[in-house]
Amino acid sequence: MKKLPIGIQTFSKLRDLRANYVYVDKTESIFRLATEGEYYFLSRPRRFGKSVLLSTLHELFSGNKELFSGLYIEDKWDWDTSYPVIRISFGGGLYNTLENFNHQLTRIMADNQERLDIVCSPDTDIITCFHELIKKSYQKYKQRVVILVDEYDKPILDHIRERELARQNRDYLKGFYGIIKDLDEYIKFVMITGVSKFAKMNLFSGLNNLEDITVDESYGTICGYTHKEVKRYFADYLPGVDISKLQEWYNGYNYFGDPVYNPFDILLFFAKNKEYRPYWWSTGNPSFLIDLLKEQTPYLPELENYIADDIILDSFDVDHIDIVALLWQTGYLTFAEKLEKFETVYYKLKVPNREVQISLNSLFIDYLTNQRSEKMSFRSDLYNALLAGDVDTFDNTLKSLFAAIPYHNYANKIIEKYEGYYSSVVYAYLASLGIPMIAEDVTNKGRVDLSIHLSDKIYIIEFKVDQRGKALEQILNKGYHEKYLNNAKEIYLIGINFDYTEKNISDFAYEQLS
Repeated sequence: MKKLPIGIQTFSKLRDLRANYVYVDKTESIFRLATEGEYYFLSRPRRFGKSVLLSTLHELFSGNKELFSGLYIEDKWDWDTSYPVIRISFGGGLYNTLENFNHQLTRIMADNQERLDIVCSPDTDIITCFHELIKKSYQKYKQRVVILVDEYDKPILDHIRERELARQNRDYLKGFYGIIKDLDEYIKFVMITGVSKFAKMNLFSGLNNLEDITVDESYGTICGYTHKEVKRYFADYLPGVDISKLQEWYNGYNYFGDPVYNPFDILLFFAKNKEYRPYWWSTGNPSFLIDLLKEQTPYLPELENYIADDIILDSFDVDHIDIVALLWQTGYLTFAEKLEKFETVYYKLKVPNREVQISLNSLFIDYLTNQRSEKMSFRSDLYNALLAGDVDTFDNTLKSLFAAIPYHNYANKIIEKYEGYYSSVVYAYLASLGIPMIAEDVTNKGRVDLSIHLSDKIYIIEFKVDQRGKALEQILNKGYHEKYLNNAKEIYLIGINFDYTEKNISDFAYEQLS
């Protein structure tokens, strides 16, 4: 059985026959990438395989044929020609001062000078050294230069909550990346990767030929594992695995090729006794989301059906951070489908899988209710009540939940600027259970706020604020449940009204359909 390459980001290590690691062959996409264009940009969430991709490109352009034995690209690449490669990674180091930033770049340039056997002029600044490194590499090796940049945005993202420092780092990077646009005649290939899609005009000014392949169907699976790849390359690890549950938990990232798994989840799942855990989520620190929620609080059910255009998704910058764009770029939302209206492309978004659904909504609970210690008990009671069809316990648990929120010193500050507070609290709790749900469920007569779909039960839920008796009445009058009548399941219609003054549920009405 081959070993799981957990934490391995170097292509040469992955392909070392003595190490015997699983390697998922991505060289068909890489061959197309390397032969059909010259300047590329790719955004993917953290731990998605971007570093391995760049390491593979490094070895490919360096002409290390032996590492590609048996892979798709082996008999298609010109191994007689090699190119000088400049590798830049901002994954390590501190960027909290310009001095530390400059120190990190100095180290990066020194590593490249040593590997390429090139020396920058004495006492030159680091940006000039980058300029020299490109020209001197071209002159020394008689081939145009390959430039690979990993985690290009980390110096900004690390300090996204410190706006002035983030701007300072952005402007510094802008000058650094500006060297590339002035030396096109010396450059063979450029690949820049990161988590975010900072507005290109602000960061890559002048690099008008930088092709963004983030949502290009041709490269939709260049990072991440498809379901076919998991079944093929991890066949020895699959016995005993409920493959449908594996897909529900970890698959679902969509870049318009086949849906993909985050590789980190798959590797940790197999390594940790095949237990379903939020492996990818646990490696990050989404505290920046809490800070951004204080500035922009979306109506949570709408996130599942949010319609965005390219302008919104590409508008991410230090001075304007759209929370939906951030959630998409960091992997907490993905594409459900592409739509075209009025000669404009739009994207419908969704939460990618159960791991993110549970973890993200648990984070929202913390923000909306401050119930970090009590939420496990409330979640358990809600889950058991839904499974049993015990609507009275479901009602009582929700009322207890709202009664336990510290309004005077906490929630009132949120409610003042958040019209959808009450229904978002319920939604966050229910979504954190990992059960199948449809927010803003569309019918031929309108949209019901929420439907829950269990193996033997369907719950149709409508929310109102200060409109006693209206929620259930609307479900019945609009016939929101009618499209499910032919389904051989118990159907529960639930209308919930919140009283703004009492800050709790004032009317909970339901009907059960046999």
